[in-house]
Amino acid sequence: MDFQWKGVFPALTTKFTVNDELDLPLFAKNLGAQLAAGVEGIILGGTLGEASVLTTDEKERLVKFAIKEIKGKVPVVINIAEGSTKEALKQADLARQWGADGLMLLPPMRYKADDRETVVYFKTIADSTDLPIMIYNNPVDYKIEVTLDMFEELMVCKNITAVKDSTRDITNVTRMRNRFGDRYAILCGVDTLAMEAICLGADGLVAGLVCAFPAETVAIYKLVKAGRIEEALKIYRWFMPLLELDIHPKLVQYIKLAEAQVKLGSEYVRPPRLRLIGEEKERILKVINDGIKMRPGLTNIKY
Repeated sequence: MDFQWKGVFPALTTKFTVNDELDLPLFAKNLGAQLAAGVEGIILGGTLGEASVLTTDEKERLVKFAIKEIKGKVPVVINIAEGSTKEALKQADLARQWGADGLMLLPPMRYKADDRETVVYFKTIADSTDLPIMIYNNPVDYKIEVTLDMFEELMVCKNITAVKDSTRDITNVTRMRNRFGDRYAILCGVDTLAMEAICLGADGLVAGLVCAFPAETVAIYKLVKAGRIEEALKIYRWFMPLLELDIHPKLVQYIKLAEAQVKLGSEYVRPPRLRLIGEEKERILKVINDGIKMRPGLTNIKY
């Protein structure tokens, strides 16, 4: 599939049953809501997808199931987050075999590679596949920053075509544009900076709270791109307390609780993660339920 890195790409959660098995019917329900809202791609096996605790067989089943459900309407992207180059190459090859349309690629896991090692890692994987690749730049959580100079070196890899920017530095959008023009598509990877990034020229979002609130996320993106800033801002201000759930170490549990509250998911996570309990759960539920209570109407918005 020939596609562009633009629009809203949900980083989908992986749905589990009470018996810790894949819940594909619930996954299909959420996927249907995303497509109905107008997302332009999906990402499987990211942080929100609990990739580190998924088996290769489960990843294969998720990718193939998503492709079957989507029927070519939007691209299916799978994340690669591995500790060794050998395993990353294997995952890239499997993604191609399974029918994935693109890859999101993190730097090496566990070992803090230096700039040269990280660039060689990215180049090695890119040279092994013809799938389009989006580099996931998240030095806050994964401790390796992909600098502008490193992106300069990566320009020789024609299939490295995008960056998910989770640096938390909103000026990075402008720095990338000033240095590279449109060579790399830029997708904001931090929910609480989404509108700002689009206003500065980002091509899209890799979003988290979209898993529970797809229509609102797509509305913000489309309104900003249409220059309707005031309309987008009203939704964004309502959304902010919910979006802040995305920048917490327990973002998986928090976003899954939000999905459960809107009937698009469940609270079930895979250990070592545990479902929320007690005061913490009540506190997060209040944020979610207050947001649902004040949820803006979108029926009159025309794009």
